[in-house]
Formats: sequence, C-alpha cells, structure tokens
Amino acid sequence: AAMASKTGTIGFVGGMDIPLIRKFQGGYEQGALYANPDIKILANMTGTTPEAWNNPTKGAELTKAQIDGGADVVYQAAGGTGIGVLQAAADAGIYGIGVDTNQNWMHPGSMLTSMLKRLDLTIFEQAEKTAAGTFEPGINILGLAQGMVGYASKDGQVTSEMAAAADAAAAGIVDGSITVADWSQE
Repeated sequence: AAMASKTGTIGFVGGMDIPLIRKFQGGYEQGALYANPDIKILANMTGTTPEAWNNPTKGAELTKAQIDGGADVVYQAAGGTGIGVLQAAADAGIYGIGVDTNQNWMHPGSMLTSMLKRLDLTIFEQAEKTAAGTFEPGINILGLAQGMVGYASKDGQVTSEMAAAADAAAAGIVDGSITVADWSQE
C-alpha cells in the first residue's frame, strides 16, 4: 500500500484524554493498520486536564520520544499543544499531520497532510437554511458520506498513489465495505 512511513512506525499525540480524541486516535490507527497490518503505532495523550490543549513544550517532548522510538510520521490532535508536535516533527525531518484545518502551511515540505473537519460547510449550510426558513434544530452526524471530513492536499506531501488509496478507503467506508470501529469507549 502507499504509505509515507519508511520505518513502519508512526505516532499520535492527543491533547486531553477524552472520548473525542480517542476517536481521532482510533481512526488514525485503524487507517494505518488497514494500509499496513504490521505498522507499529506509538500513541500518547498530553494530559487529563484542560491544560493538555495548550502545552506545546510537552507536545514536542512526546513527539521527540516517539521519534526516538522510530516514528517517522506523527499526527497531532492536540490543539495548541500540536504546535509543538508539528515543530518537533519538522525539526527532526519527519512528517507531521495537522488537524481540523489545513495546517500544511506551518512547515512546508514537512507536513504530510492535515485532517479536515469542514465546519465551514456545515455552518454555511445551516445559515442558508436559517435564511430560507427551513432550519430545524437537532443533532446531525456528518462524516465522509456528507463530505464533511477529509484531508488537505494543498501544500502537503500526499502523492497521487497515497491519494488514490485514501480515496478508495473513504469510498469503502461510505459504501460499508470497510467497517470502522468506535474506539472512543476504550
């Protein structure tokens, strides 16, 4: 499969240890294992209090430890702490993966990609419904099928082969031929 990791070891640094961040970790790990069943994954949460979101120094330390453990791609889902994760990855000459928005601009050439949550699209959609008088309150689960999550290619290092593999996996998740487990309860 098309993988960015040459060492066969990747890392994940989460912010506060909460079910939402476990979901980010679970998706990343399941995707990596889908692409390479022998992949080794090093994962750390930064903490258990809100300070875990704003500790770039600890993010860098955790990333350096994962790099020392062989990781050559590290994904951050850690808020402000992730700034340190991405800086440590860039400093070490390995790939970082950003979160929520396209963070690839932060370290050109060192960013593999960024996971995107397309809040801009859903907010615009709800604003349009409000203006048209068709807005209905409630909970809507929006994901791949609705085009509300994905990855950033602009300024990243995703090859066409990697993109084809990611797009095929996304299609499989949408059509149900690939099952994704909810790891948030672990």
